[in-house]
Amino acid sequence: MDRNEVLLVGRLSAPVEEHPMPSGDTVTKWRIIVRRRRDKRGAVLSDSVPCVTFNPETAAVVRALKPRDYLEVTGSFRCRVYGPTTGKTWRYEVEVSTAKPYEAEPAIPPTPAVDADPTMLAALIPRQVPYLAPTG
Repeated sequence: MDRNEVLLVGRLSAPVEEHPMPSGDTVTKWRIIVRRRRDKRGAVLSDSVPCVTFNPETAAVVRALKPRDYLEVTGSFRCRVYGPTTGKTWRYEVEVSTAKPYEAEPAIPPTPAVDADPTMLAALIPRQVPYLAPTG
């Protein structure tokens, strides 16, 4: 069965924007910054994910947050197509159904103590894995 479910926890990048639609609805837009794992050089990378909602209650929650506040959102991944048939623009975004402030700071992995047990420290050192040549 197909599923389209998104859960993001990150920081609000800037104040939200609200745009009235011709239908009378209001679309609320914002971006959430989500950190990735460190890359090979040790740099921390992040993604800026566009989010939208048409739900007034969800919009009120996000509007109450300040930039750089943590939040958790759930919703669905959407691909929207804009423009004339000769020059379409594709945009991907998360259509958010729920949003809430996220109180907990992200966990920082513990660092081993300087006077830790040597066998415990040895377990933290990566083992070398022999290279397996392709057969055939």
